[in-house]
Amino acid sequence: MSVVDDESEVAAFPGQRPPRASVGSHRIEEEVFGKAYDPKTVRRIWAYVKPYRLKIYLAVAAVLIFTGTQLAIPLIIGNAIDTALVAGGDPNNLLWAVGAFAIAVLLNFGASWVQETQVGQVAEHVLFDMRRAMFAQLQRVSLSYMDRTEVGRLMSRLQGDVSAMQEFLETSVISVGDLVLLFGIVAVLLSLDPWLGLVTLITMPVLFIIRIFWLPPAKRAFWAAHETNSLTAGAMAEGINGVRTVQNLDRQKVNFDLYDDKAYQNLRIQLTGSKYAQVMVPIVDTLTGISMATVVVVGGAMVLNGALQVGVVVAFLFYVQRFFDPIRSLTMQYSIMQRAMTSGRRITEVLDLPTVIEDKSDAKVLTGEMDGSVEFRNVVFGYDPKRPVLKNVSFKVNPGETVAVIGPTGSGKTSAMALVHRFYEVQDGAVIVGGHDVRDVTQESLGEQVAMVLQEPFLFTGTIFENIRYNKASATREDVIAAAKAVGAHEFIDRFANGYDTMLEQRGSNLSLGQRQLLSFARALVADAKILVLDEATANIDSYTERQIQKALEILLKGRTGMVIAHRLATIRGADRIIVLQNGEKIEEGNHDQLMELGGLYSKLYNMNYASFDDIPDEMVAGTNARESST
Repeated sequence: MSVVDDESEVAAFPGQRPPRASVGSHRIEEEVFGKAYDPKTVRRIWAYVKPYRLKIYLAVAAVLIFTGTQLAIPLIIGNAIDTALVAGGDPNNLLWAVGAFAIAVLLNFGASWVQETQVGQVAEHVLFDMRRAMFAQLQRVSLSYMDRTEVGRLMSRLQGDVSAMQEFLETSVISVGDLVLLFGIVAVLLSLDPWLGLVTLITMPVLFIIRIFWLPPAKRAFWAAHETNSLTAGAMAEGINGVRTVQNLDRQKVNFDLYDDKAYQNLRIQLTGSKYAQVMVPIVDTLTGISMATVVVVGGAMVLNGALQVGVVVAFLFYVQRFFDPIRSLTMQYSIMQRAMTSGRRITEVLDLPTVIEDKSDAKVLTGEMDGSVEFRNVVFGYDPKRPVLKNVSFKVNPGETVAVIGPTGSGKTSAMALVHRFYEVQDGAVIVGGHDVRDVTQESLGEQVAMVLQEPFLFTGTIFENIRYNKASATREDVIAAAKAVGAHEFIDRFANGYDTMLEQRGSNLSLGQRQLLSFARALVADAKILVLDEATANIDSYTERQIQKALEILLKGRTGMVIAHRLATIRGADRIIVLQNGEKIEEGNHDQLMELGGLYSKLYNMNYASFDDIPDEMVAGTNARESST
């Protein structure tokens, strides 16, 4: 677009201005309009509709009755005019016409009510079943899929695509009635008077020709508007969610400009779409007017010549007035069906996602009687199999032992802990928990015996009580309070007006990070797992809170096998053993005194008083690697 064009648009829309930054193309990233009919997708969707097929059949029957009454009412009115109201007519026929009209109206109302209620119920039940199936599948899929998939894309499928299916299900039955009504009107017009019927329908080819040229650019405009609307909503959501960072970095004006660009682009595309939508209204109205004028002129002349009755002309006018409604509705149905086929395909893609990690048919149940040991045997693992994160890592954690796993960022610490819970599958080697390969036990029983406390604990919407007993719903209030007291969380919980029934805001934002961490410790204590994995649980808290958490850890780890990831070397000095990872390989192992005597990387870092492995100078790491390779 030229500068002159931009300026003209500014003049046309006061207060707006052309985009100052690139807002991206408006190409639809995923196919929006698919086939009008996809048998494979229809079969999959029918599996969800099938349990309610009797309601569908009832709705179709109601639609046919409703359509029949629409076709009958003009005939009743026309017959009444010819047999009761014109000169020489029988007035008694008017009573029969009124009765027939009343019956038709009652049938029309009843059929419409049955159709709307039945279709609405089926659509809601089918969508409920689809959402449950999709959510259940997403709970089972491997974390490797979740790692590479945008949350927004999944939400779009759970909400947007399912809503598209809802629109299709609610209107698909109506399209049956529209087809019957369209062909019924044509048949009735031709049966009443073939010549007048043909003359009246002369405008229909004109409408179809206009539709052929109108539909492709209209669809592009409508879905460009759909995409730009999504981009604008996404920019708004990002700005709201990141408002703290925005204000901290003083980026309000920059962010507003970025949002304003998208909103302005959305305005332009929406106006284009509106033009396409609005242009059809006067076209259809004009064609309807031409058809009605044809009926009046040609039909009136035939009445004057005695070749046609007045009632037939009146019936023609009623039918012509309704004739373009099913055409308009079916055109919309075609677009809805195209969108539904694409949405249905994307829904089935989610339903067919491979779970990757599945229990064997003979998987054992890991009970609380297992010893709680953890062993890595020559473990090779990588999110991309061609780029391993862990390379032949071997070590063993004995029952009741606390082992710290440390190393620079990217050394594979967190990945190793994830393998203990079998969030991912190893490429080679084995992870042994309680004497069993994690691939040979059920995931549910493994989850009951391995509890994880993350650096930033995730708290769910609900009460403090519900969050503490989150992974053990059978825990009593007494169990929850006892766990909270044990880890030092009871005091701050008790200060809330509602105590353990206090509702937590989104992700526990009404609590400090330290308080959220203590709640996660209480949650792990209630779970009563044999193995506890702590992933940098003290990385982002102050020294006072760290002391509280260290006391809580002593209680939490008592009688349990502990695997601790930590950056602060001082926090893991008391561990039974320390394993040092670097570049996915184990380079050192031993307790604090042994590693200090070894004089390797751990010793040098500790002597230099580095608080975190994130602070390792490159030259120190390089020097250590060189010495290790030389030995």
